[in-house]
Amino acid sequence: MDELNKDNNLSRRKFLRNMGLATAGISIVPSHVVSGLGYTAPSDKLNIAGIGVGGMGRANLRNMNSQNIVALADVDWKYAKRCFDDYPKAKKYKDYRVMLEEMDKDIDAVVISTPDHTHYVSAKDAMTAGKHVYLQKPLTHSVYESRKLTELAEKTGVATQMGNQGNSSDDMRKVCEWIWNGEIGEVTKVDAWTDRPIWPQGLERPQETPAVPDTLDWDLFLGPAAERPYHPAYTPWNWRAWWDFGTGALGDMACHIMDPVYKALELGFPYAFEATSTQVNTESAPMAEKVTYYFGERPKKGKINMPAVEFTWFDGGLKPDRPEGLKEGMYPGDQRGWGGAIFYGTKGTLICGTYAMDPFIIGREDNPPPTTGELRRIPKAMEGGHEMDWVRAAKEDKKTRVNPSSSFEYAGPLNEVVVAGNLAVRLQDLRRRLDWDAENMRITNIGDNEEIRIVSTDSFKVVDGDPRFDTQYATINAKQAAEEYVKRTYRKGWSY
Repeated sequence: MDELNKDNNLSRRKFLRNMGLATAGISIVPSHVVSGLGYTAPSDKLNIAGIGVGGMGRANLRNMNSQNIVALADVDWKYAKRCFDDYPKAKKYKDYRVMLEEMDKDIDAVVISTPDHTHYVSAKDAMTAGKHVYLQKPLTHSVYESRKLTELAEKTGVATQMGNQGNSSDDMRKVCEWIWNGEIGEVTKVDAWTDRPIWPQGLERPQETPAVPDTLDWDLFLGPAAERPYHPAYTPWNWRAWWDFGTGALGDMACHIMDPVYKALELGFPYAFEATSTQVNTESAPMAEKVTYYFGERPKKGKINMPAVEFTWFDGGLKPDRPEGLKEGMYPGDQRGWGGAIFYGTKGTLICGTYAMDPFIIGREDNPPPTTGELRRIPKAMEGGHEMDWVRAAKEDKKTRVNPSSSFEYAGPLNEVVVAGNLAVRLQDLRRRLDWDAENMRITNIGDNEEIRIVSTDSFKVVDGDPRFDTQYATINAKQAAEEYVKRTYRKGWSY
């Protein structure tokens, strides 16, 4: 039966049975998988399914097209048409849950590139069904979801990878090895920035309620998010701006740009953070923001100590000061102006671009230090190597597997730090540095009865040549808001 004609209220008996077994600690793998190695006989190709294939998911699948692409699921068949055309033999679905149930024995691995708010549920369902998972960045929409996926990856033993392809690059390895070799001394301060958002932010909820396109299943797009009427401002691309669906510029790009900082400095979790930004409202991320994280001392690495670090993130056109000694005419960071990171060490300053690209040390531009080769190299990392490293891992026995470069063991904690920055942004009306208990995922210095005021609507017009503002605020309990931002409430029918 064509998926368009299937009732969305599917019977999940088999699917829930499989999930229950996995939760009990039993890894479910397709019956045709040879000896649990993760590849099928008689070929050594993975059977891969895509969930969310209209945008970046299509690019990821193209980098894996040496494998068998057997199924594709997307809530918007118009947006997904190009990918559907790429793989005419793949079965098409709107509901990934139907796909996982019907094709359980025919799927080894899943590539997920849905909006942020459905990353966790789709990855969790795939992993508990025994499928290897490649999940786009940011790993999840919230801190709690990130923690749960990290735990689930360890429990199920499937091969995992986040889609921050720069993590596999040689430039990432240069940054790490130069720092570990003491080339710039001890690092106590890092600045990083992006030119994003390149989509509208700081938006209020649309009032119009146009008809839902015939090719879009709006209820499936909402997934665990609260119900609201359809509007084209939400999908297929601008969902990044909206708190219910995306994580703003920070969530979009910090998994690329913070990545070399996190990896090279082995940051772990911050003990505090704070933020300032353009106007924050109840619906959408601000147009520009500055977030500062505070990390404590860490164990020595290589030739250097790891002292406490102050890490500051800028986006929306905000940038750090130009570092001393940078040659005239050079961008600090990515020479295209996309973004970058600046490491301030006791002996020098290291700069890299987005994805850790083109790193250099000020004053040593023409005489870069050698690399040690300490980190495993991944061929053609930025041209499909990152994806294929995951494919390679999925084919290995989990007992002896070499994990992909950005497996959830690494990507989960990194992502927690990234999305925790949005807590600082959304709670900035408290006007203080927020103390973070990472183990328990909570802010510890908010009183039970404290409140924050957040803009709910902000209109402006000119009357007789004079400006007239009508700014309205929502007053909410700050502690309850923080708890909701860490672990959001799912809509009925969806669960953790």
